Amino acid sequence: MRGHRWGAVLGSVWLCAGCAEPAARLPELDAATIAAELRRQQIAQIRDYYARVARVDRIAYRIRVANRTACKERVAPSIGLTVATVRSLPRKYRSYSVEALNVSWTRPTVIAVAADSPAAAAGIKTGDQILTLDNAPVPPTRPMGWISDRLRRNGTRTLTVVLRRDGIDRTTVLLPVIGCAIPIHFVIDPKPGASTDDERIVVQSGILRVARSDADLATIIGHELAHVNMSHYSKKFQNALLGQLGGAVIDGGFMLGGIYTGGVFSKQLGRAGARAFSVEFEREADYVGAYYAARAGYDISGTENVWRALALENPAAIRLTRTHPAAPARFVQMQKVIAEIADKKRRDVPLEPELKPRRRPVTVGADVSY
Repeated sequence: MRGHRWGAVLGSVWLCAGCAEPAARLPELDAATIAAELRRQQIAQIRDYYARVARVDRIAYRIRVANRTACKERVAPSIGLTVATVRSLPRKYRSYSVEALNVSWTRPTVIAVAADSPAAAAGIKTGDQILTLDNAPVPPTRPMGWISDRLRRNGTRTLTVVLRRDGIDRTTVLLPVIGCAIPIHFVIDPKPGASTDDERIVVQSGILRVARSDADLATIIGHELAHVNMSHYSKKFQNALLGQLGGAVIDGGFMLGGIYTGGVFSKQLGRAGARAFSVEFEREADYVGAYYAARAGYDISGTENVWRALALENPAAIRLTRTHPAAPARFVQMQKVIAEIADKKRRDVPLEPELKPRRRPVTVGADVSY
């Protein structure tokens, strides 16, 4: 085996003996200077990433609380607070997190506070270290998971919080509020999009290029939450299952005639079933999601321009696709929804989307996306 490795090395040397070289006289690069620049870029990237996470969380908090009744039983207490320690962050960030975010190894530090949240009302600020909740020390590992578990057990009862700011311990109280419990995650992905699998909502970083205002982003998060609350995931699965069953009947008929189809009809009709009403589901999510954003207090006038921006990013969206409406149709529909909501505000009537009677949904399904 060792002989084979040396043979490969010698072969590479022989092969590159005649390789062409760059012609420019390149400057010498100092390893220490490169390492210093690497550190600066890593710190800048961490700060930018968590600033965008804080923006998504702030908007998501308002959407969750304002639309908690639409989420039915999928709700939980919330305080609008995000904390972190060095140990709770992804390993790739740990070497730079103290300098980038001013977080501690041992004490959970506040890195985001949602406006108008219980945490904001209690006077909690970014940079505060949260020491205890009702005299229970907040652990340095998984502090957000621990706080979420504590809130589920506590409900909406008042919580006493001891925090440290500028080296001085302070005591304040929090009154949690109920909000939708669907997790919303922000991920680095240059493609402009968002999606849900009914268990969580994923917001891709690329969508921020087209969702320039908070109201734009609120309609996108509202869209994904509408997918969950309108049971689109389970409906698409149900439609796919019906298509598969119909195809299986056809495949079985051919089998009785001595012809083996390999299940082709089951597969094809299952795919067709999954696409059935897919465009309508997306239109419904746009419609209901706009109401969610408006109920959260966002001025959604002008948010239709997201579809023009998305068409510039993805020209294919200008034409009708098999699973989503064309961007021009979504633009025009959003204009009509904005006018509908504005009319209800003028008449001082509840901001409730106009829905047809719904049958009881099933509970399993397939992925839907923005």
